[in-house]
Amino acid sequence: MALMRCDFYSEALQLSTSMTVILPQETTTQIGMSGAAREGGAPVLYLLHGLSDDDTIWLRRTSIERYVSTLGLAVVMPAVHRSFYADEAHGNRYWTFLSEELPSLVGRFFRVSDRREDTFVAGLSMGGYGAVKWALRQPERFAAAASLSGALDVANPGMRENRPELIDRVFGDEVSGTDNDLLWLLEQGAKSGQQLPALHVSCGTEDGLMAHNHAFVDAARRLDVPVTVEFEPGEHEWGLWDRKIQDVLRWLPLS
Repeated sequence: MALMRCDFYSEALQLSTSMTVILPQETTTQIGMSGAAREGGAPVLYLLHGLSDDDTIWLRRTSIERYVSTLGLAVVMPAVHRSFYADEAHGNRYWTFLSEELPSLVGRFFRVSDRREDTFVAGLSMGGYGAVKWALRQPERFAAAASLSGALDVANPGMRENRPELIDRVFGDEVSGTDNDLLWLLEQGAKSGQQLPALHVSCGTEDGLMAHNHAFVDAARRLDVPVTVEFEPGEHEWGLWDRKIQDVLRWLPLS
């Protein structure tokens, strides 16, 4: 694998920012690890971080580079700070950066596929929310999306009660029934008849966000939206996420 930290300027954010990128490389002489690559543009996984983290966190807390080495899969991990991957009510345009500018730059900087069947998104906690939001708002872009312990019900009043300053800054006065409300997006996607990406939802049963995940899964089942669900004992911590990202990689419909 090739690993790089890419520092670049974002027009959407009007500031310099970073992404960490893993690129596939075919290797046969590495001790303890082999590497694979594919002909043409590599399939790509956008892997999103949580509220307290940055673009380096998946590398620092898991063995993601080792896990993808034989898959021929590129992994793009952008930095979005505490934005909830949103165009903030009182802040910056992180949704525009994520959904418009980032894929364009990735396609120009790296040799990756832009085909729907080769494009995936996943994330943990705030990043799980971001991954599902991106997949539901742009279903034509992704073959699959996965949330690990995601904050999947940000319209729940408890979110504003627990973090009023954060929710007000990011979302403003209203979340319910907007493009930032995943349950509303799920309903709109089900009604549209458009093919949605395959969805994977996992969470630890002792996690404080378990209720969010139950709400999302229950809504998907009511709407007949297929979703792979993996709830198991665990809390909001990296031991669980290190295991679950391996499950997600096995689940991805890589051609």
